[in-house]
Amino acid sequence: MSESANPMMMPRIAKVCVNIGVGEGGDRLLNAENVLKMVTGVTPQRTLGKIQNRDLKVRIGAPIGCKATIRNKDKIKQFLTDAFSCREDVVPSWNFDREGNLSFGVRDYTDFPGQKYDPDIGIFGMDINVVLERPGHRVSRRRRAKRKIPVKHKVTADESRTWFADNYNIKILEE
Repeated sequence: MSESANPMMMPRIAKVCVNIGVGEGGDRLLNAENVLKMVTGVTPQRTLGKIQNRDLKVRIGAPIGCKATIRNKDKIKQFLTDAFSCREDVVPSWNFDREGNLSFGVRDYTDFPGQKYDPDIGIFGMDINVVLERPGHRVSRRRRAKRKIPVKHKVTADESRTWFADNYNIKILEE
């Protein structure tokens, strides 16, 4: 970073959200929570059904999955390095949204380094969402004096692609 570069314009990761959708409660949900705890090192939280769907046997308020949010910078760096290695450090360009966030999936938790298959747990895949923003973005979320973020301060998809390619040495497939 040069001295003339504005530090408020440098993107950073705000949080990483990891989600496992099970579709039912019980033992499978407990196993999914254990998998999230092993992979992320963060205590997971249950997600509840918001709509009723009789075909999928989902009721309002019934537990159907779990999620974990990582905000610690060191844990984020380690987790994303492992998650990208599961994908062979290749991410398609359509995984970036227009706000610069990255979303991708991992098919099996055993792809992570140090994880072994346990027949009692089974196979669980997960969705990973990475929120990339610039410092000062809290202005849009705070209670007092809430303001909109100007367009020039938002992270674009192209900036996000180059930031991830530079910081995590991943290859982005253009399609």
